[in-house]
This record gives sequence, C-alpha cells and structure tokens, in this order.
Amino acid sequence: MFTGIIQAVGKLVASENRSGDKRLHIQTANLDLSDVILGDSIATNGVCLTVIELPGDGFWADVSVETLDYTTLGHLKNGSHVNLEKALRASDRLGGHIVSGHVDGVGEIVSIHSDARSIRYRIKAPAGLAKYIAHKGSVCVDGVSLTVNTVEGAEFELNIVPHTQQKTLFGEYRNGTRVNLEVDVIARYLERLLLGDKAADASADTRLTLGFLAENGFVK
Repeated sequence: MFTGIIQAVGKLVASENRSGDKRLHIQTANLDLSDVILGDSIATNGVCLTVIELPGDGFWADVSVETLDYTTLGHLKNGSHVNLEKALRASDRLGGHIVSGHVDGVGEIVSIHSDARSIRYRIKAPAGLAKYIAHKGSVCVDGVSLTVNTVEGAEFELNIVPHTQQKTLFGEYRNGTRVNLEVDVIARYLERLLLGDKAADASADTRLTLGFLAENGFVK
C-alpha cells in the first residue's frame, strides 16, 4: 500500500527479457534503501514491484506479462526516469490517498497549459475507466496522488503545482506521453458491491446502468 507521495525519481538502467516477461534494474538515486529488504514493495511509476535483488545502487524486480500489458513499464528504455515510493508503514502520514500500486490502465496527455504558477494537464483515460474518475476525486498518475479538477467524458484535468512539477516526472511530460492510471480504490469496490449476488454470475450482465440500479432499489 502507498500514499501517492513520490519520494524520489529513479532511472531504469537495465531491462532483461525473461521467457516472455521482463526483469528490470531500477537505480533509485537518493531514495533511502537502508530499511528495504528482499520481498519489499516499491511503487515504480505507480506499479507495485517486488524487490528481488539489492545491488547497492537500487533494486531489481520481475515484471509479469499482466503488468506489461496494463502499464507503461514494458515501453521504458534504459535511461528512462521513474517515480518511486516505498511501501507505506502503519505509522506514516497518509499525505495523498490510499494507493494500491495496481494500475487500472494507461492514459495519454492530450494538452498542457500554464495556469498562474501551476501547470494544467489534460489526460484522456481509457473509456472503461471514465466512470471511476470524479470531479474533486482522487486519481493516481504514474504513482502521484492528485485531485481531479475537471472531467469531460473520458478526459480530465489536473493542476500541478511547482513542487510536484520539480519532484516528479510531470516536468518531463509532453503531449502524447502515456501514463499509468490507478482510479480510487473505493470506487472500484463500491461498483462490485452494488452488483450483489450478480457478481458471482459469470453469465449475467454486470454493467452498472440506471436500469440495474432502479431494479435493485438504489434509485427511483
């Protein structure tokens, strides 16, 4: 579990193909690894990765086919920068929001413009994720916990203050940059809970429509 508060920007220094999936070597720059052991989790561009080796300058992690299919990690090149956050401890401040490190899909930066001292980023999410993104709700972009400012269909805007611009990858983003998205975990579970007994029926239409909600007494 993570908070979406980035602790360091690291760099991919090696990528090895391993029978269809990959093994990555992430150099962690100024991220303190003194309390990290094998098996610990480190969010890398928002993806929860398990530490399998600690060579001294960072860590190695295996990346499964599932993760390669649903995130941008498989497209990183040696030298690519990555946002890093160590796993949350029970005594830590929850400065962002509850982030699982389980990416839901990949979005795309469609516009960038100045807004006083901040920068506004407009991101297009996959159509299937649009229903989970709400005005003034939380979203995680490449591991960064952010507040949604506006929503129009599958597109939403974020206001990035100078500190976040300097301490994360946002300063490197351009139109067309693809980013990992994780929607608010509460929205995901709420949708599943609303299905009730139909959640266990693989043949049932489990889309949350107004008709479904009315049929089950959630709306009139």
